Order: sequence, then C-alpha cells, then structure tokens
Amino acid sequence: MVRRLSPEVRLTTPFDALRDVVNACQALPGLVTGGQPTAEQFEAFAAAGGDLVLDIRDPREPRPLDQAAVLERLGIEYVVVPVSAATQDDATLDRIREVLRRAKGRSALFHCASANRVGAALIPYLVLDEGMEEPDAIDAALRLGLRSPDLLAWAVDYARRHQK
Repeated sequence: MVRRLSPEVRLTTPFDALRDVVNACQALPGLVTGGQPTAEQFEAFAAAGGDLVLDIRDPREPRPLDQAAVLERLGIEYVVVPVSAATQDDATLDRIREVLRRAKGRSALFHCASANRVGAALIPYLVLDEGMEEPDAIDAALRLGLRSPDLLAWAVDYARRHQK
C-alpha cells in the first residue's frame, strides 16, 4: 500500500529550517552555512534531519545561548574549531577540512557569527576537496558571507600551498 501525504503536509529540509539565519546558504548538498542560529532554529534543524554542527566561533565570543547544551539535548554532533586572529594557521584549516570531509553525506551546518569566517574557511575545502576552481570558490565564499580581505588571503594562500 502506498501512503500519500496530504497537500498541506510540507517536508522541511535542513536549509528550510535555517532559512532565517543570517547569510544562510545551501553551500553544497547536505551542507548549510550561515551565521549564529537561535535555539529554535537548532530545534528545527534537528527535526529536519540535521545531525552535525561545525562552529568556528571563538568560545569567548558572546553568544545568545548555551549552544553545546542545546545541541547535546537535540542529539546533534557538535564540533568547535575556533577561527580568530590567533588561530589563522594551517592546523585550523586542516581540522576544518577534516570535519567537512567527515560531514559529507550528512546534514550539516557550518557557522560562525555572520558567515564571514565560514566563507573564508570553506575556500580550501572547495578547491582541494571538491575540485572547484579558485575563482569559483572565491565567488562562492563571497556569496556565503565572506567580507574580510585578510581572511580571504589566509584561505587562498593555504589552498595554493596545499594543491598537488
């Protein structure tokens, strides 16, 4: 027997659940990027099948909620890789790329406060792991929320040095 949904039933995707987050984007299949979500948005993300959050905010930044507690309650894996002036090094981008590779095939959210740092940190992954051309990766990062020339330079330098 085939079960049919009534016309008023609307399925929600992880992106739909996070649509109102600052700079929310469906960066890649299964990967939503953006700024800081609210507790309600995390709940909607979990209900839509979201199961991993990569947070690159510095733990000392002010936050509107106890994100770790909210995500633990929702059963969502939570990974923090802080990006700040003090952590703009290869090890930070290595760790972010590792988490993004592990997230492939899952429903993940990659966020910071506004998506500025996310845009930059995604460039090496797009170029080195997804095979995107550098200009296309930079365009994507700008659409996602990248605004800092310093973060752009850091990410592009890393990607160029790690290309085979």
